[in-house]
Amino acid sequence: MISTKKLIQMARKWQKMAAIGRKGISFHWMNNKSASANAKRSSVAEKGHFVVYTTDKRRFMIPLSFLGNDIVRELFRVSEEEFGIACDGPIMLPIDALSMEYIISLIRRGLTKDQENALLMSFTRQSCSSSLAFNQALENPEILVCS
Repeated sequence: MISTKKLIQMARKWQKMAAIGRKGISFHWMNNKSASANAKRSSVAEKGHFVVYTTDKRRFMIPLSFLGNDIVRELFRVSEEEFGIACDGPIMLPIDALSMEYIISLIRRGLTKDQENALLMSFTRQSCSSSLAFNQALENPEILVCS
């Protein structure tokens, strides 16, 4: 696992690298409509938050307090393995927006350590593509969340 201090250092490094030579983050894959809509939205995160993008190019502003969660740390670790450190763009996580929304809701509701460990184990047990492993792990929420 990556320590919180190391994770914060990585996030700061990614932000500095993305900010070099330009004022905002722009993507070559955006069409004019989404680019103009995105121009209205600030590329800078609110105080106490950081911004990440999912594989389907959705933007999420996450509270810094989530950096202490093992699931978020694992997402960053897998992101670094799969995409490398983003020096010319945003932090990209290896999951889709639906999975990210589900993870955020689980963290906000307060996962028990057992549920968190079960989710982490399902991520690491998969030997196929990382993004596929995360999405497959999230397809069985009954394993993770007991009613």
